[in-house]
Amino acid sequence: MAAIPLWAQAGFWGFISGFALVIGAGIAWFFAVPQRLIAAIMAFGSGVLISALSFELMDEAYKTGGFDSTAVGFLGGAAIYTLAGWVLTRSGGKHRKRSNGRQPSEDEESGSGMAIAIGALLDGIPESIVIGLSMLHGGAVSVVAVIAIFLSNIPEGLSSAAGMKRAGRSARYVFGVWGGIALASGLAALAGYTLFQNFSPDVVAATTAIAAGAILAMLVDTMIPEAFEETHNFAGLVTVAGFLAAFVLSKLGG
Repeated sequence: MAAIPLWAQAGFWGFISGFALVIGAGIAWFFAVPQRLIAAIMAFGSGVLISALSFELMDEAYKTGGFDSTAVGFLGGAAIYTLAGWVLTRSGGKHRKRSNGRQPSEDEESGSGMAIAIGALLDGIPESIVIGLSMLHGGAVSVVAVIAIFLSNIPEGLSSAAGMKRAGRSARYVFGVWGGIALASGLAALAGYTLFQNFSPDVVAATTAIAAGAILAMLVDTMIPEAFEETHNFAGLVTVAGFLAAFVLSKLGG
């Protein structure tokens, strides 16, 4: 992809990682996936993201801007996500990643459809920005980050779409939400590359850590509870398997 501008490459890889959400939604919509299997895939995706934010995001942030920028950004990202999640919870978006019928329908809770869509967007944007930021040094995307985000997005889309379908939402709504987020992911990655080129290393490091903090908060608030609820004693083992898979990728990529 040497002839393609770097900003276009950033947008492309952001879109590809986001499109995994559409793939997951398609699987949930057209196939009857067992509840326990969905939860196991969520656990695996959680492990993948935990590994990626540990060995890719936080490590890169520390190397770029040191401990202070990384720590402030990491805590700030978690705080921002938690506050936004609290607001969405009060609007009907609490169970946006749940597949087991907990998502409210629009009749049960007016405005919940919009809250779920905004929540899904909130979950996906930090990951995509990181893809653009990874291209600031050397002009090459972090393949490990793209693969890790892609692998984790499939169970996110799968579980959320299964819950949307059970809540009676239409195919147009479900695929409109995930298709829109895939496009937004591409734009977020493009923004991560273009907007931060002239910023100091401290700002880039803090932004990377903000994304890492938001991702970890999202995992604890949404994906891990869904995984544990159905898999119980096996949730830890499957999560560790996902962590190991991403860890191996990071070492092979390095």
